[in-house]
Amino acid sequence: MQNALTSTSTGRSVTAITARLLAVLPAVLIAGMIAGCGLGSKEYDDTVGWSAQKLYDEAKDSLNSGNYTLAVKYFEKLEARYPYGRYAQQAQLEVAYAYYKEGEVAQAMAACDRFIKLHPNHTNVDYAFYLKGLTNFNETQGIFAGLTREDPSQRDPKGARDSFDAFRELVTRFPTSKYAADAAARMKFLVNALAQHEVHVARWYMRRSAYVAAVNRAQYALKTYPEAPATEEALAIMVGGYGALGIVELSGDARRILEKNYPNSKFSSAPSKERSGWWKHWE
Repeated sequence: MQNALTSTSTGRSVTAITARLLAVLPAVLIAGMIAGCGLGSKEYDDTVGWSAQKLYDEAKDSLNSGNYTLAVKYFEKLEARYPYGRYAQQAQLEVAYAYYKEGEVAQAMAACDRFIKLHPNHTNVDYAFYLKGLTNFNETQGIFAGLTREDPSQRDPKGARDSFDAFRELVTRFPTSKYAADAAARMKFLVNALAQHEVHVARWYMRRSAYVAAVNRAQYALKTYPEAPATEEALAIMVGGYGALGIVELSGDARRILEKNYPNSKFSSAPSKERSGWWKHWE
């Protein structure tokens, strides 16, 4: 009797366990199918098993052919897989150039800064500074835009300043670098561009009778970029601005400096030197 009861109880237990397994099994199968689908959809990586040399060569080929997106991909894989090899350092510099060519300013700047920080004594660190300067150089083109209804004082020429700072550090730290001469020439252009931007803003203020703001911007241009050609107009704006404000003495001082440094200035053609009507030139 006891054996019969035990057998019956055991049978019921097995049946219950079997039922639970059958209930869980579909969920397990579905999860397996989902996982299998996920594995099947994983992106194929054709670089698996490539050596550092192979990755570098393929990245360079992509870079030279103008496929900058693929070049960045290969260079980043190279550094990730072989972080301590001799190719990794070069990849860090090459990826900065690829970003630069692709027009990705923020990424290019970040890559240059990273290389400079990680390898301050590298033989090519001068190129990193040069590339950093080049990255922002093209943004200076908008500085010479004509006057519009838009307030030009809101156009911050940060890119030009960043470019100038990078070139200046290159020329200062590596005066014999093969990039130094070109960097110095670009610095001269940038100084003129930044000075012209300040005068452009001052001129905009003059046209709107905001004489205090105009004088302040003109003064800033004179103090910050004293050798730039734009200082001629900056002085003229100070003459006109002070004149319009009725500050005759300062207007006269600015006029004398202008005429001494620019005796043939087109801004010296005011009808009367005793009158403060020069601001009419910008109206």
